[in-house]
Amino acid sequence: MPEGPTALGEGKFSWVAIQHGPESKIGSLNIFDVATGQNTTYPLPGRPGFAKPTSNPNKFIVGCERQLGIFDIRDSSWTTLADGIDEDVENTIINDGTLYANNIVFGTKDLEFKTPKAGLYLYRGSDQKLIRLRNDQICSNGKDVVDLGDGGLSLLDIDSPTKKVVRYRIDIESGELTDCKTLIDLGDLPAVPDGMICTPDEQSIIISFYNPNPAEFGETRQYSLLTGDLERVWLTPDSPQATCPLLLEVAPGEIKLIITTAVEYMSIEQQKSAVSAGGIFVADSGFPTAPSSPAYPLKVLA
Repeated sequence: MPEGPTALGEGKFSWVAIQHGPESKIGSLNIFDVATGQNTTYPLPGRPGFAKPTSNPNKFIVGCERQLGIFDIRDSSWTTLADGIDEDVENTIINDGTLYANNIVFGTKDLEFKTPKAGLYLYRGSDQKLIRLRNDQICSNGKDVVDLGDGGLSLLDIDSPTKKVVRYRIDIESGELTDCKTLIDLGDLPAVPDGMICTPDEQSIIISFYNPNPAEFGETRQYSLLTGDLERVWLTPDSPQATCPLLLEVAPGEIKLIITTAVEYMSIEQQKSAVSAGGIFVADSGFPTAPSSPAYPLKVLA
């Protein structure tokens, strides 16, 4: 199940395979080179939810099972930064995450996709402290931290089964969320919102939609954060379970939209019609620039 594509510079991106098959308990970090079409796979010590680059190109910060750690692609070594995640509940693992400066906001998911027991967390880089922000998520997915312009920060967040994009004010110093507001209600769609990114001007968001039902295509949609209006739709033919988008500069001034898709939980019959499920798609984006792609500063861990 490909998820979490993340830019690694011009023409390269990483992505994670959450698990290598329906019964597997391990996944991988992958690095894809657009120019050559080469994909390099690095097995991980469990099922990852996300992987983000760091200031060391050989090391990634990864949410895997119920640990946050540093994975070194040179020797596959793992250094734990935080554990005890969701330690008071069972059957959850880390899902999506986002970087902001030397901080990480990430969530977990109920593996049965039905009980509001999963967490939303802040790993605060200033003191390497893990803070639970919420404990009532079902499948914490797309998220981004955005400057409000008044000195404060907002967290855009999706808990997939709610089919809503919400905005919180997040105070990293105090480790608190306040002022939850629904920005976009997607309840009229058959698919559920999964991964999300902001457009370069942070005035819109792009969301990939996971449709568990048989369909001719999947959808990745762009919505205005100001009005909630639908602005654009990208289709993934023969692959209805779109998971995550990425705006990537593949060459100077050439910005493509990368969309990962999944094959998980599909019946054999459904897979026969969804022949491109599990593939990674590349589309024209219409954007002249790509958003900045931060790397986690490892010096804060010293």
